[in-house]
Amino acid sequence: MYVGVLRVRLSVVGARSLKDKRSVVRSFKERLQARLRVSVAEVGELDDPRVATLGIAVVANDAAHCDEVLARAATTAATLPDAILIDRATEIIALGEGGRGVRGGIEQTLHLDRDRDVDDDDD
Repeated sequence: MYVGVLRVRLSVVGARSLKDKRSVVRSFKERLQARLRVSVAEVGELDDPRVATLGIAVVANDAAHCDEVLARAATTAATLPDAILIDRATEIIALGEGGRGVRGGIEQTLHLDRDRDVDDDDD
């Protein structure tokens, strides 16, 4: 399993208020979510109407697929009519082969539930 994360910083050129900025950000987020099926959140410069920082995430079985989706997201950001892409950073994190290298969380819960079922059968 691979998790790809892209951070983009946008200069929202014509924004004079947070309402103007939110309109541009909302439109961009909705476009990415509909076309690329990614998670998107505004993560920085929340009070500055001229700059928006967004985090974009995707989970896939293949690192190349993560990279392709995030590259398409960056291309979309670079072609926005109301904003200029001023910075971007991408990271792809491998979480073990098929997720088997991950310990804790849901995997640990599944093991505990399975162990509990085995113990219940002994009664």
